[in-house]
Amino acid sequence: MLFAEILRLAFSSLLANKLRSSLTILGISVGVFSVIGVMTLINGMRGSIESGLNVLGANSFQISKYPPINFSDPRERFRSRRDVTFALASRFKEMMGDAARVNLTIGRSGQTVIFRDRRTNPSVRLMGTDENYITAFNYDVASGRNLGPDDVEYGRPVCLMGADVVEKLFPNEEALGRLVRISGQNYTVVGLLAVKGSAFGGSTDNVVMTPITRFLTIYGRAYRSISMNVQAPSQAELAATQEKATGVMRPVRGLHPEDINDFEVFSNESLIEAFNKIADVVAAGALIISAIALLASGVGVMNIMLVSVTERTKEIGIRKSIGAKKRSIMLQFLAEAVALSLIGGVAGVAIGVGGGNAVAMLMNTAITFPWLWAGIGLAVCGGIGVIFGLYPAWKAASLDPIEALRYE
Repeated sequence: MLFAEILRLAFSSLLANKLRSSLTILGISVGVFSVIGVMTLINGMRGSIESGLNVLGANSFQISKYPPINFSDPRERFRSRRDVTFALASRFKEMMGDAARVNLTIGRSGQTVIFRDRRTNPSVRLMGTDENYITAFNYDVASGRNLGPDDVEYGRPVCLMGADVVEKLFPNEEALGRLVRISGQNYTVVGLLAVKGSAFGGSTDNVVMTPITRFLTIYGRAYRSISMNVQAPSQAELAATQEKATGVMRPVRGLHPEDINDFEVFSNESLIEAFNKIADVVAAGALIISAIALLASGVGVMNIMLVSVTERTKEIGIRKSIGAKKRSIMLQFLAEAVALSLIGGVAGVAIGVGGGNAVAMLMNTAITFPWLWAGIGLAVCGGIGVIFGLYPAWKAASLDPIEALRYE
């Protein structure tokens, strides 16, 4: 019997029992979907995180009250920590001296910027910062000037505007020197930032920067914790600078030698490492769930193929009586089992990629296709078809033709 004929008979048998075949395919597709969907989402998030961290300047790390990634209750573990106040942050910056460039930052989201009768959506992020922000976060000044040390020292009501805000408020006119209004306060526009793009699915151009002292004067200093970005002179000096910064921050916080740090120090690499650890745990969970689902589906494949052998006993006897070889019968039933598994695998990959990318789009992360995991999933499905279809195929091929012909 030709191989093409074997495949034709296999698929015709599957089509003859559409409901039974569909339920088996569904079980397999669910098992594949669970791991493919998770890996699609994780790959998209990993790509977004790695590209999003490019917003930070080179050779830099951050110091803050809270860790960057935290799944525990902050009320219990971190909220009780003392805030990094402006006085503490300024002292840290002074003590670091020329060893590193230190930026102080505090932000407030959901702001509306107004110029005359024009206004932005209430989605602008107002940053209280200093002269080192644009270097720390890879911004460029397109026109005008940067914030200066004098602006910070005297708390001047000046600001830099991101490209999205400029486009909304000043589409056809010069923005420099104009007065804009935020939360009832006037700011003079002294600089315009060049277009930077997006990070973590959000725009980095929908921002306004003002001296941190001005920010704290308007919004108050109580319950405000400042984040600091520390930029080492070079990549080679990054580790030494991080050790120095930790050593400086401890006496600034008034810690004794036996006290643990009540602040967090983290770099781009540590953020990626922390995400990868979480992603590995989630992926392992998805693999366990998928393995259980596929094992159950494999048992279902074997059960359906055994039922199929019983139902087609007389058909097998007829084929054997007219010369069908044992190998051909075995290949036909094995092909049916593999086809069931692979169709379920393809459906699971399609649904998993679609579902994972749909969630990724809602989370504003990158859309990806996990080629490696898709290939592994299809290979596993093919293996399930062979393993769980082998016994029913062997049983069908081993039937005695005389007894099969007499079967009712």
